[in-house]
Amino acid sequence: MLLSFDTASPLVTVALAEGTEVLAERVTEMAMKHGEQLAPLIAGVLEDAGAVRQDVSAIAVGVGPGPFTGLRVGLVTARTLGFVLDVPVYGVCSLDILAVQALDVGAVDGPFMVATDARRKEVYWATYDEFALRIDEPAVNRPVDVASDLPVVGEGARLYPDSFPHAVGPVRPSAGWLARVVAEERAELLDPEPLYLRRPDAVASPPKAVS
Repeated sequence: MLLSFDTASPLVTVALAEGTEVLAERVTEMAMKHGEQLAPLIAGVLEDAGAVRQDVSAIAVGVGPGPFTGLRVGLVTARTLGFVLDVPVYGVCSLDILAVQALDVGAVDGPFMVATDARRKEVYWATYDEFALRIDEPAVNRPVDVASDLPVVGEGARLYPDSFPHAVGPVRPSAGWLARVVAEERAELLDPEPLYLRRPDAVASPPKAVS
């Protein structure tokens, strides 16, 4: 069984799948509580599926781009569980998860963009071809600097309609779709390392000179 979760958006999403069949999926109802909610959600999907941790044969995790704190929670949890259970851990760009879902549910049928909320009045974004294959590397910019008339998947289009007038679903990554992406190898599988794209808000102060 594949345990999958993504913490790149304000809401945590967790799923358990067997191949492409999603056995259980949960999404937190409280935003920005990644550290408190990820472990209970994992326990919940295992219970929903009638499984135990030892049934997990692989782990998939969204690697962002996303806020520093949320990504850290997901990636540390994925690496720790992978080590404890002795199973492989696969990372997937969270924008790619949205892209595959958008294609498969019929929200897009040609080239499109994915844009998610990067805070600070910016978006994380990448463009995709008609097969949901990423054309460029993920980046972070002000919406006005990457304004597009393409269909735009993700929360960024809802937040900045002047720059992205053609918003289409879905809005946030789904752990169930992450599981399908990994099972079918629909996107590049990465090491479980974070895609921050910019420095974290909290950085260590330089040491003061001793006089």
